[in-house]
Amino acid sequence: MCKLNTEGYKLTAPALYPLGGDVPPPYSWSMLPAIGPPPGLHCTRPQCLSLRVVGQQGGCSMLFLRAEPVRASWLKSRPPDAPQRAPLPGLAPGGCPGFPDPAEVTSDRLLFIRVFRTALSLDSPLRPVHLQRPDQELMTRHHSSQITEPLKHLHHVKVVVPLMNFLSHLGLEKFYPNKLTRQSLSEINKNSLNETSVTSLEEIPWCFLRNLFKINADCRSFTQLPVNPEETTDEFDFDLYTADGSDNKVNPLDLIVALFLCADSFLQQEMALKMSMCQFSVPLLLPQANDNQCSLMLWALRDIVKEWRPHELFESRGFVEENIVQANLPLYSFVRLKNCSLSKSELLNLVLSRGQQNHNIFMHRNLEGGALKREIANGLVEVCWYLPCGRENLDTFQVPVAFANLRGDICESLPQFHFLLQVSTATFVFLDKVEEEEQKVLASLQDVKSKLVLVVNRKEGNAREDMMSVKTTVEKLGLPKSNVKTTDSRVNGAEFSKKLCAAIKTSLAAVTATISTANMLGKAVELGLSVDEYKSDDQKKAAEEIVRGIGVRSVPDYKKQQLPLQGENWKRLSQLEKKECRLTKSSDSGLEEQISQLQEEKQRIQQEQRQYNLSRGMNNFIDNLSTADKVNRDFLLKWMKLKLDSHSRKKLSNLRNEFKEECKKKDVKLVAKLGQALLDSSLGIEHYMREMGLIYEVSCHSKMNAHKMCHLPGLAAEMLLDGYPLELLDGDASNIPQRWVTDVLMELHQKVGQKSQLLVLTVLGVQSTGKSTLLNTMFGVQFPVSSGRCTRGAYMLFLQVGEDLKSEFNCDFILLIDTEGLKSPHLAQLEDSYEHDNQLATFVIGLSDVTIINTAMENFTEMKDVLQIAAHAFLRMKLIGKKPTCHFVHQNVAGVSAHSKGMTERKHLLDQLNEMTQIAAEMEKQPSIKAFTEVLDYDIEKNNWNIPGLWHGTPPMAPVNTGYSEAVAEFKKHLLETMKSEREVSDIPQFLEWMRSLWKAVKYENFIFSFRNTLVAHAYDNLCKEFHEWEWEFRKEILSWQKEAELEILNADNESEVETWSGVVESKKSEGTKKITAQQTQMKEKLRDYYKRKDRHVNLIEKYKADFVNSITSIANEIQCSVSTKLDCSLELKISSKKAQDIQRKYRGVIEDRVMKLLSDCKDLHTLSLSDEQLTHDFEKMWDRATAGISGQKERDIAGDVLKQLRKNFSNQNVSEELQHIDLKETSRSPFKTRSEHIDSGIETFLWRGDLQSFADTLIQSCTQFVFDKLMTGGDYHDSFTKDLLEKVDQYLQQSYKQHKTNTQFEVDLKLHICGIASREFLKMHRRFLSDINPKTQLDEYKTRYLSDFLDLYKDKDQSQKKANDFARFCIKPAVEDYIRRSLGVDIVDEILTSSHSVEYSSRSFFQYNIQNELLLQENFESFVKYISNYEMYVKDWIFQHTLQQMSEDETLCKLKTKNLEVVAKKILKALNDASKGKDGCLLPDTRENITKLINNMRKDLIKDISISVEAEKSTLFQIQTTFHPFVNSLKMSIEDLKVELQQEFSKSEDITETLNKLPVKPQDELFRRVFGCGQQCPFCKVPCEAGGQNHKKHHAAVHRPKGLGRVKRENNSKLVETLCTTDVHSDHEFKNVHTKSQWHPYKDYTTYYPDWLIPPDRTIEASDYWKYVLVTYNDRFAKEYKAKPADVPGDWRKITKEAALKGLKEAFNIK
Repeated sequence: MCKLNTEGYKLTAPALYPLGGDVPPPYSWSMLPAIGPPPGLHCTRPQCLSLRVVGQQGGCSMLFLRAEPVRASWLKSRPPDAPQRAPLPGLAPGGCPGFPDPAEVTSDRLLFIRVFRTALSLDSPLRPVHLQRPDQELMTRHHSSQITEPLKHLHHVKVVVPLMNFLSHLGLEKFYPNKLTRQSLSEINKNSLNETSVTSLEEIPWCFLRNLFKINADCRSFTQLPVNPEETTDEFDFDLYTADGSDNKVNPLDLIVALFLCADSFLQQEMALKMSMCQFSVPLLLPQANDNQCSLMLWALRDIVKEWRPHELFESRGFVEENIVQANLPLYSFVRLKNCSLSKSELLNLVLSRGQQNHNIFMHRNLEGGALKREIANGLVEVCWYLPCGRENLDTFQVPVAFANLRGDICESLPQFHFLLQVSTATFVFLDKVEEEEQKVLASLQDVKSKLVLVVNRKEGNAREDMMSVKTTVEKLGLPKSNVKTTDSRVNGAEFSKKLCAAIKTSLAAVTATISTANMLGKAVELGLSVDEYKSDDQKKAAEEIVRGIGVRSVPDYKKQQLPLQGENWKRLSQLEKKECRLTKSSDSGLEEQISQLQEEKQRIQQEQRQYNLSRGMNNFIDNLSTADKVNRDFLLKWMKLKLDSHSRKKLSNLRNEFKEECKKKDVKLVAKLGQALLDSSLGIEHYMREMGLIYEVSCHSKMNAHKMCHLPGLAAEMLLDGYPLELLDGDASNIPQRWVTDVLMELHQKVGQKSQLLVLTVLGVQSTGKSTLLNTMFGVQFPVSSGRCTRGAYMLFLQVGEDLKSEFNCDFILLIDTEGLKSPHLAQLEDSYEHDNQLATFVIGLSDVTIINTAMENFTEMKDVLQIAAHAFLRMKLIGKKPTCHFVHQNVAGVSAHSKGMTERKHLLDQLNEMTQIAAEMEKQPSIKAFTEVLDYDIEKNNWNIPGLWHGTPPMAPVNTGYSEAVAEFKKHLLETMKSEREVSDIPQFLEWMRSLWKAVKYENFIFSFRNTLVAHAYDNLCKEFHEWEWEFRKEILSWQKEAELEILNADNESEVETWSGVVESKKSEGTKKITAQQTQMKEKLRDYYKRKDRHVNLIEKYKADFVNSITSIANEIQCSVSTKLDCSLELKISSKKAQDIQRKYRGVIEDRVMKLLSDCKDLHTLSLSDEQLTHDFEKMWDRATAGISGQKERDIAGDVLKQLRKNFSNQNVSEELQHIDLKETSRSPFKTRSEHIDSGIETFLWRGDLQSFADTLIQSCTQFVFDKLMTGGDYHDSFTKDLLEKVDQYLQQSYKQHKTNTQFEVDLKLHICGIASREFLKMHRRFLSDINPKTQLDEYKTRYLSDFLDLYKDKDQSQKKANDFARFCIKPAVEDYIRRSLGVDIVDEILTSSHSVEYSSRSFFQYNIQNELLLQENFESFVKYISNYEMYVKDWIFQHTLQQMSEDETLCKLKTKNLEVVAKKILKALNDASKGKDGCLLPDTRENITKLINNMRKDLIKDISISVEAEKSTLFQIQTTFHPFVNSLKMSIEDLKVELQQEFSKSEDITETLNKLPVKPQDELFRRVFGCGQQCPFCKVPCEAGGQNHKKHHAAVHRPKGLGRVKRENNSKLVETLCTTDVHSDHEFKNVHTKSQWHPYKDYTTYYPDWLIPPDRTIEASDYWKYVLVTYNDRFAKEYKAKPADVPGDWRKITKEAALKGLKEAFNIK
């Protein structure tokens, strides 16, 4: 603190400028425009300071002055000869330690200057001044631009400084005037979560408003800062003796006035409404900021609606509901003179609270903060209303009465006083005495003196003198004694209030004329008062114009004329859509024809809708609503709401009374009729908005009007962002205008920059249990709570989430959905009431993340019905993957022990929920679900909330129960805290997709099997894609290991026994099992991690998790079996090869001995050199003798082996006799024919025999292809081939049995036929293998090499290069080619899955789309037949052809071979380099023996990569004469040459088909396994299952097709059936087949026989256009192919184009 002594300095007149004119005493304010530098400071452009008054702080005389640098040369502004003026000490540079240099003071610095309450004048010296630097916190909070903006032009505008000081004191100056909006209070931020005590004055207004908006009746007590008792004070601060100690306190009345001055018109209305609910008085006349002006707050009070019961309606239990400003009520005003010591407000509270618990309607001096000096509230006139409840013992007055209360002295608020005198029935003037000036004022009231009642407080002391002044006044006015009421200290307030009540009652008895608040407007204008309503006159007139005609005709007639689109046609469209979902039997037409007829009727109605011209009312409504001025739009909507609500209250009351009377008579028909009349007579803004939405929907289909209405969604989106609710579900028609809602929300999505993550909260409950009030109290929103109407449906409202909570909530908006009350008595008699409630509950619960079930304990019967509806809805959500949170709110439960004592009730509630859940589970065919806790996470403690009753006492005079607002606040806090938990939220596009799918499913009777959702489909498809990737990684890893294991087995030491090899195989099997288990575990971990992700909507596919886990196990088991079989085959191949090699080795030894003997003979016996011809001739003779008599292995009895496997397959069936004398060599020579003996007796075989033959032919064809695939791979026959073949047949038969009910005879005959074909082909395979390994054949291959070696040895040639070349060509090359062959299959699959065509194999559904798209583009009928009749073969062929095409493009196959060649060549060269060195790293000695060592070392290094034939090696290196070093060098060169040679071979065109067929890992088989799935087909239309994994519980397909395409014919006329099974299963039609034992069975209950199939309805009518088009196009050809008659296709189908079919296909498979 720096004290500045200014004594001795006088400021002359030019240095001071008055601040905006006269200021009320005791203040006079000044500005110091320029303060120069200190003496002796020489500068030409000094920085000068200007001090501007910003505000004054309460009673502490604290002036807020703003320090600003001023760029002006002070030298230029003074006379040249004038002496320099000394500046104020401390403001000059260095003038005060620690205070900033004026040149350094920026525009963001704030100076606090404290002065005494002494007027500053032009001639008086400045008194001592204290300067202090502000703390950092306040500097931050009061940023300069916020503080000075309202006073920017201070020298031009006349401002009453005390008001601005007060506003600045509370941090409200930036909101003055009328800049504070209700939107600023509705944001969900940290203040919404944590209600902490205020710590600064600036927090007080916001704390008050938040508590007011949650209708906390204690909100007026939040106007004081908590006092810190330890706070020290400055003993030398002289201000302490002049201030009133209210630095940290605010008078609640000042706060209310300040907030009303800062609030815009709509926040004023909301504040007045909430204050009225709290039973607070509300402003009637609001003092303004200048010239003692005030404003009549008519607009602010417009929204207050009150209910009361006059005594004459007590017996009938009727009531009056009216907008309070429209009610003609007697008004009693209470005013005071300045000397009055009696609290009129406290006395008023006693008058108004008689018969009720005392409530402080008016603030008074004995309430917290009430005794503080009022700064700006004097002149405020408050009003409240006494409303009777109809009970004499409780009502003070039997009629409604208004009471007004003027704050402050009437002499200082004469305009208000005169106004009250004019409009009041009586005016009570409170006084102690009457001073001279006051007598003048009262004496001037002769014309209204009859309305005056003087309330005199007789005080001790000067009582006589005071009473004489009163007597004088009474005499001058000529008041009767009855108009003077006296009291003194001996009379307590309660007693005196009775006197006042009696006086008021006496006056009421004589009242002949009353005036409504609305009619006070003329008096206010006459007296020069402003009226807040005038600013919206234009919008008022516009609203009147829009609703003009309502009073002339009935509401139903008005709606037909002005709102025609939401009439009968709209309702009829809704009914037609529902009919499409619930088709019934019709003798005249089939189901598809019915659908076509419904479509035609819909189109006709839509055409009629398009013919409507825009009505006058809607034209005006849209034009006025489309204004760019949001304030004008808000005024228009509010005026419309006020007028429509007022009309509804008047007109519907009679209907409601009639309804109540008829309910007593129990005339059901008449009650239903009146209930419908109530609905038809309802009219509100929502009906205009609904009409606007339907106008937009119609315009979208009309090119003429589309451009005129295209702005409407954007307009509605702005309204949503401004806090207006939008109708989501039209309850009158039970329908959603989907295009309208979608486009509005998408516009909103764009307006917020696509940052539209939503967290959805819904409240459900019985009608009139306070649902809307609960939401309004929790979030400060404005859902209508009582408008005299009974609107149906659901409304949504967006709440912005503050930046401080977005990351915690992981959302941008909280979307509130308010619904109509369930079990409405007005709707109960309507025929669709229960169904409507069910649909509504399912729909909104399905949309919600959090659902509040609101119940009132007094409505237990209705509550039970609501619980049943809710439990059913929650069960449905569980079954489709949605997991909302649920909270039960029990209203009207009070008492501190309610929660603990209510444990029994909560347990009873859980029992009820369990019971309802079991009932719902039975209805949804989920009998395993027994408890509500199985449906969703429910905690009996945390998910139940007790809320006390809303009113504290007997309405209408009861205030809001503070316990209610506190309980709601606690519930809200818990709710928002739980919302922080990690959950996946949707943005607007995802919300819309979910909404569309949910609503479509709701329209079907069987919800669960009808639900189909693009979000679910995408989530499922994404998981399938990931799963396929994991599966391929799994398979690839094991295939790679399996390749190495097979080579290790083949490379095992030939000298070892078979038992040793078997041990190696078992060891490898054990190793493989561990590796498979590890991969299986890893895959399951990937699945678990995937389900932990928050960006893939995994919660929607939670129910499929078990399917994928089972599929992983199934894959692991399949791979385990395959590995075991492959290793066994390798062992058998090793054994077979060993036998052949033993024979070969034996004869090779003989040959080599004879070659050496021949060489010796030729050299010894012939002295002359022999020619090559002579040597060759001798060699040929020797060779023939040596190889004579070589024989190969004995041929196996393949047919016998196959038959043995067949008998094993039938080991569990008694068919051994039939297989006893079977010769497979002779079976299956003729085509297989089905017979009647193949089907169980009792089945109508003529219906199914053709289908069975088709099945058998397909199976035989598939098995034959399986056998041929085995033959292509080469190698020997293995018993596993037959075993796999029979397992394949079993799988087919198992599927077929569900449809054909075949018997054992069919199975035996079919398997014998297939095994006969297989045995002959396997025999060919075996013979080819024996031929390949025949020792003589192998030796003949070596013949040329032995001859060459013989000639070289004879001529003593150097063999190093030749032997190296031969070793590379005959030993390494076959091994390299084998390596490439073993690796190529996996590489091809990888190549396809990573190429541009990978998406075709990404998921089964996309694969289906791709194939069907190609089918239609090719337009080949035979392809369609093959695809439908033999799906497996078609897919295999398609994949094979696709693979061929892929490998042909850009020499892909050649590149893959080359890549593998590079890999294996590097390995060989590395092995060669390593093997040529000893343990010391040096080259082995250059000896011949080291060549053998080199080869052995290489074989060991490459044991897992390649297999070098021992026999080939021995024959190649026979009698090698070269030494080690030359051989190694030559071998390296030969390997390089071999690479070049192979690359050249690869580049040459080759037969890709043959290459693919010979690969051990066939890429076409791996791709087929990836996309084929389980192979199950729809039992009705034969469409293949597209479910992910192998072991899924439910089969499903994206698109089903007309059953006729699956060979289904009508029994009576053999025509192909045109109906789609997706249509059938939701109709009343029936089916019969072998499963039903030829008995008719409802399609709706198809799961009785096919529980593993899920057949939802088509997402749209167009989704099945593809197959409709195919049937229409090839109808005759399909009929001929199937030996049937063409189907009777609906006429609409013939209009489907090829383009439309392809578009429908895309929609069905969700292809964007």
